[in-house]
Amino acid sequence: MLLLDLSARPVIGHRGNRAHVPENTLESLLSAVAVGADALEFDVQVTRDGELVLLHDPTLDRTTDASGAVAGYTVAELRRVDAGARFTTDGRHFPWRGRGLRIPRFDDVIEALPRDLPLIIEIKTPEATVALAAAIERHGLAGRVIVAGFDPESTRPLRGAPLALGASTPDVAALLIPALLRRPIAHPWFHALCIPPWHRGIPVPVAMLARTTRPFGVATHVWTVNDPAQARRLWASGVQGIISDDPARMLAVRGER
Repeated sequence: MLLLDLSARPVIGHRGNRAHVPENTLESLLSAVAVGADALEFDVQVTRDGELVLLHDPTLDRTTDASGAVAGYTVAELRRVDAGARFTTDGRHFPWRGRGLRIPRFDDVIEALPRDLPLIIEIKTPEATVALAAAIERHGLAGRVIVAGFDPESTRPLRGAPLALGASTPDVAALLIPALLRRPIAHPWFHALCIPPWHRGIPVPVAMLARTTRPFGVATHVWTVNDPAQARRLWASGVQGIISDDPARMLAVRGER
């Protein structure tokens, strides 16, 4: 799979084409595909009636015209929510408000995307894990996805499955001292690092982490990278994927190489 190929340099649309279209909507994902993104990253939550939907936050407040916890709504109720209501690039204009953008069901997204497109799926709550595992099997996605989650409980039930998994936050933290001291590590259980260049204001030693895990075939993908100079540095340091809000811009950078 492209996302596990250590010689590849994929550009991955972060929640779709988030710089230009409201995040985690089907329109944003298809927009990223249209500009040529090699893969997509998106987040999943679970509704009150057990349906998987795409949304980053546990609540609706930041991105929609509704409020409250995603888990407090049924999928039918969420279909009435405006998922483009709060999108703005300048704080004054809301170009996607009232244009019919909806919080999409996972199943609908998979049916609409190209059949061979690689995906990074971020589980935002452990309650979504069982539903996601069933959906991956139902759609035959195991060969083209990385499933990740900050909370280790989100991915722990999936270990041992024929499925690529991303390291959790505690897994990455456990690598820091060996990476900084150039000490060997045990063979990791995960297949990819999906990590930020900064965490709570502290720089993450991305290149060292990539170098430490690369001998085990672990790919490193970094989010969220929107600056061309930063993308160049990361690729030069041995990182594989650039996860960006603006995939077209990062594709142009890669084209310079």
